[in-house]
Amino acid sequence: MSSLSSMFGCGVVMAPPQALGIGKRSDGGLTIVCSSRPQKKATAHHMKTRPRKTQPWDINRKPTVYDLMPPLPPDWTLVIPADASSAPPPPSA
Repeated sequence: MSSLSSMFGCGVVMAPPQALGIGKRSDGGLTIVCSSRPQKKATAHHMKTRPRKTQPWDINRKPTVYDLMPPLPPDWTLVIPADASSAPPPPSA
């Protein structure tokens, strides 16, 4: 069986059981010590590399104003026949 330091390729420090705490969220006590090029996780990476507005004309630009949409047609239209007593019952959905 191989040791932890040979699996990770560097030194690994085990935290004592008292430091882990009971009922708290922990990662098992493993801490990688010698990471030479740590990478950012997804959200941190996207926040760091997001495009930024640098030009004054772009920073001061207002949102586009569009014309109002016309009213939508009704989805259902209730049709009442002239003689309601002879009309068939409406279909149930």
